[in-house]
Amino acid sequence: MADPDNTPFYITTAISYPNGRPHIGHAYEAIAADVIARFQRLQGRAVRFQTGTDEHGLKMARKAEEQGRAPSDLADEMSGYFRSMCDALDISYDRFIRTSEPDHHRASQAIWQAMEAAGDLYLDRYEGWYSVRDEAYYDESELVEAEGGEKLSPQGTPVEWTVEESWFFRLSKYQDQLLELLKTPGFLEPASRRNEMMAFIEGGLRDLSVSRTSFDWGVKVPGSDSHVMYVWVDALTNYLTGLGYPDDMGDFWPANLHLIGKDIVRFHTIYWPAFLMSAKLPVPKKVFGHGFLLNRGQKESKSLGNVTDPLTLAETFGVDALRYFLMREVAFGQDGSYSPEAIVLRTNAELANSFGNLAQRTLSMIVKNMDGRLEAFDRTDADVALLQTVAIACGTELPRDFNALSFSTGIEAWLRAVYACNQYVDEQAPWGLKKTNPERMKAVLQTLFVALRDLAIAIQPVVPNKAGALLDQLGIPTGERNYVALGDHDWFIRLLASDHTVAAPTPLFPRLELPEPEATA
Repeated sequence: MADPDNTPFYITTAISYPNGRPHIGHAYEAIAADVIARFQRLQGRAVRFQTGTDEHGLKMARKAEEQGRAPSDLADEMSGYFRSMCDALDISYDRFIRTSEPDHHRASQAIWQAMEAAGDLYLDRYEGWYSVRDEAYYDESELVEAEGGEKLSPQGTPVEWTVEESWFFRLSKYQDQLLELLKTPGFLEPASRRNEMMAFIEGGLRDLSVSRTSFDWGVKVPGSDSHVMYVWVDALTNYLTGLGYPDDMGDFWPANLHLIGKDIVRFHTIYWPAFLMSAKLPVPKKVFGHGFLLNRGQKESKSLGNVTDPLTLAETFGVDALRYFLMREVAFGQDGSYSPEAIVLRTNAELANSFGNLAQRTLSMIVKNMDGRLEAFDRTDADVALLQTVAIACGTELPRDFNALSFSTGIEAWLRAVYACNQYVDEQAPWGLKKTNPERMKAVLQTLFVALRDLAIAIQPVVPNKAGALLDQLGIPTGERNYVALGDHDWFIRLLASDHTVAAPTPLFPRLELPEPEATA
């Protein structure tokens, strides 16, 4: 294995806009970020992982007004649902940030003052199109016309003509620097997103309206109390707030990865780097714009009645099964689709029938035929070949693919090793060796035991609870469950010395059944 990278690693999700409850897209991004964070920790890196809620802006103010309540009250309630979702899905965040918190207001005002000190803010009048749903300004040339002549944003959301006094940010000043940044290999992925953003910049950047006076739910502009900051100025600053800005941010900035949906790439790769350049701060190392998760091929919407509560899916199929399905099913960066049938099919085929069954029958046979006691054994060429296959998949292929954010490819490599183990079981037929060659039977079962340890360590970022439960059954100490340990060849000797006994196993992944359809009146 390659030497581990010991540099700090900072990963963020886009903070969620809590004007409604979480949907499957929020869960997908949180799970993907968590897989990355856990993977990096297992490589020995100090990891900082941040998620949270983006609570200001006109959309939240109007939603609260519709419900006859204060925006802060709505934000408190809805933010709680997002935190509960993260906790239920085993999202190992270090901070769940809320933009309504006092330290975030302080950080936002500090970056504003830094941009002002750079001469990049000026007061003028804004007249133009604004989408409340996107919290975004659009040029006339970007709009599309719907049936009946209604103007819509490129995202298909309604726009309204807005006229008010506004502070402006000199975005145009950074056009050349932003173009060079986007040409930097690896800064924005996938490549299709990079091409879109470069075309947008090459079309000419206009200065950006960065304050509003028509409502007051937001961060106050320093020295200009009738203005609140444009929600994206304060939303993007959350990535700094969580590290202690404007005080010492330690070793985690610049961020290694902003993981976001493809619909907000512009804000993260044009506006955000420009704000940072203005404030004399380093830009993030990478922004990755993942695709959408579709419900049976359709985007979820309330009008279609196909909005899925991710917690219902987790309760129905299990948290680890849901996590595995989402990372395995979709080529990360592309749009993907899910359905209850697809979750059941893949979970049963790959986790229950293949990995879970491999663990169950191996450990059961060790208990039945060896009283659960391990011992030193000699390996044949077949044993060595299998363990080499497993070691390459777990120690080289999966880490290589996960480092490249190719989760489905990495899991596929891991799964090939699982299949190789099952084929080995069928070929060696240990159940028939107890009478004819008991020593060989022990060698076969313990070869599988060794393989299970590597397989469980490797897949921990995706199915942390189930992999942890298997490693508990195998007797692997918690300090020996990282990727560095995969290259440790003395662990089995230490396990023998510890006098560990294998207990009768508990099935890891019971087969799933589709829930009964709800009866309709």
